Amino acid sequence: MLLADEFQKNPVVAHRGAWKHSGMPENSIGALKHAVKLGCAGSEFDVQMTSDDSLIINHDASYKGKNIESNSFSELAKTNLENGEPLPTLRQYLVAGMQQQGTKLVLEVKPSDKNRDRALLRARKIVELVHSMGAQAWIMYISFDYDILKEIRRIDPYAHLQFLNGNKSPLELKADKMDGLDYHFSVFRKNENWIREAIDNKLALNTWTVNDTPTLQYFLSQKFDFITTNEPELLFEEWKKATTTK
Repeated sequence: MLLADEFQKNPVVAHRGAWKHSGMPENSIGALKHAVKLGCAGSEFDVQMTSDDSLIINHDASYKGKNIESNSFSELAKTNLENGEPLPTLRQYLVAGMQQQGTKLVLEVKPSDKNRDRALLRARKIVELVHSMGAQAWIMYISFDYDILKEIRRIDPYAHLQFLNGNKSPLELKADKMDGLDYHFSVFRKNENWIREAIDNKLALNTWTVNDTPTLQYFLSQKFDFITTNEPELLFEEWKKATTTK
């Protein structure tokens, strides 16, 4: 069994993989592999569900001009990513992610455009696949849809869950058995008391998507567990400076 202390000890989470300076498409397996090569603590990616209930990796609700929830996987998969990589399924992504033991897979469950039942079905199918593959140790679940996170908690009491929307206090999250808060950096700047409240209640702190040096330095100074960024190389530079000047 993979142990928690085998993962990287740094705050760097590559947003949609390490794509910006690698030439890889966002959310590609190539971008994931580059995040692993950099030594990121986590690599974030987005999961959508097709009309025939296939789980695929893509940020937007549409892929190459086709609405994902209204099209089958076979239809969407006719077009590859920009680097020639096939449109990745969640299974393929997990297989690639489980070939290493340093980088967490930060799995964002995207909300459904259809209805709540489809959103909850998506949550259940994702957790079912993660468990069937024995991938639990690698996974942190995040979502803007609070009902999705509550459904994951219902079926997996040990899952690591972080809310994205920014409209719940740390105490509200703790009451619903969430592990942490993963809010846009502007939310934390407006609610700085939430940082201390989260730390006092042993909730994980993550923030997105931080790409400039001053803001990276601020959240490093606040001892955030994770910082999600399109600039993992820059964050590594700033983190190393912060840790060597103590």
